[in-house]
Amino acid sequence: MFSEAELERYERQMRIRGFGPRGQEKLRKACVAIIGLGGLGCPAALYLAAAGVGSLRLVDKGRVELSNLNRQVLYREEDIGRSKALSAAERLKEVNPHVHVEPLPAQVSEENVLDILKGVDVVLDCLDNWRTRFIVNKACVELGVPLVHAGVRSFYGQATTIVPGEGPCLRCIIKANPPEEPGVPILGATSALIASIQVLEAIKLITGLGRPLIGRLLILDGLEMRFEEVLVRRDEDCPICGHISR
Repeated sequence: MFSEAELERYERQMRIRGFGPRGQEKLRKACVAIIGLGGLGCPAALYLAAAGVGSLRLVDKGRVELSNLNRQVLYREEDIGRSKALSAAERLKEVNPHVHVEPLPAQVSEENVLDILKGVDVVLDCLDNWRTRFIVNKACVELGVPLVHAGVRSFYGQATTIVPGEGPCLRCIIKANPPEEPGVPILGATSALIASIQVLEAIKLITGLGRPLIGRLLILDGLEMRFEEVLVRRDEDCPICGHISR
């Protein structure tokens, strides 16, 4: 049962056709892992908490820097030098005290990724490096957990949803590791827009509403304010997901 405060808090989204109390209950029972608490992870975590996702697992080993503040909206100047995961968790509890927030100030690696993702229903790839992205992608395939990938640079962004066995994984789409770029140029509004798409995808996966971005790569050109959809196919010879039967 929802409390009176919860019913009032979520009232506007429960008015959505097909959503209602049943959809809200699905959100309350769900656990979403957000890997990376930067320009994508901060707004994604904020809107997931506001929507009432019951449990959020925040994963980031970094500490807040002044240069983060143009886009990482969960942090303030007084957070500079503090753990991103711990600072973000504090802020999210202020946004919605009904949500359980688990901060994990850890670096994702091949050794710990399965433990980090244990028990989650959806994973959001809010990372800024490809090496860790592919580690998370592989783990999600092994665990059978949906992964919502996103990447941003400057005025540009991309997003896709990976459901193991139903469509391509990240390695199907990107065969070779792209070069890493330290200090990626980025406008805060770009990352906020793409993060909001990730949140919509996560909520759709949890509630069963709508059509997720499975087999589709959505690309934003913010300078032209144009979206393009690219169809992407599963590679039957993919070393990560090729063994999964349809």
